[in-house]
Amino acid sequence: MTWVMLASAIACGVAGTLALRVAMTGQRRFFAIVVAAYLAAFGFLALALDRGLGLGVAYGICAATGVALTAVASRHLFGEPWAVLRIPDTRSVGFVAQAAIAV
Repeated sequence: MTWVMLASAIACGVAGTLALRVAMTGQRRFFAIVVAAYLAAFGFLALALDRGLGLGVAYGICAATGVALTAVASRHLFGEPWAVLRIPDTRSVGFVAQAAIAV
C-alpha cells in the first residue's frame, strides 16, 4: 500500500505540472486542477511517509520519476522538443528513471 501511495503522489504531481502548462497558455480554469493535484500529491506523499517509507527514498523516487514522466508527457502532449539544455535525448530520461528505480 505504501508504494501505491507513492505512485499516486507521482501521478498527481505530474498531472498538476501538465495542468500548469495548459493554464499558462491562457486557460485559467486549469489553475484549480493545479492546486488540487499538488495538494493531493503532497497528501499521498505524507501517507507514504506515514506508512514507513523513508523521506530520502520517497522524495528521490518521487522527484526523479516525476521529472522523467513530465518530460515524456510534455513531449507527446505539447510537442516540446528535446532541448540540449533541458534533456539531451531520450536516453537521459531513461537514466533518470533507472536512478529512481535504483534508489
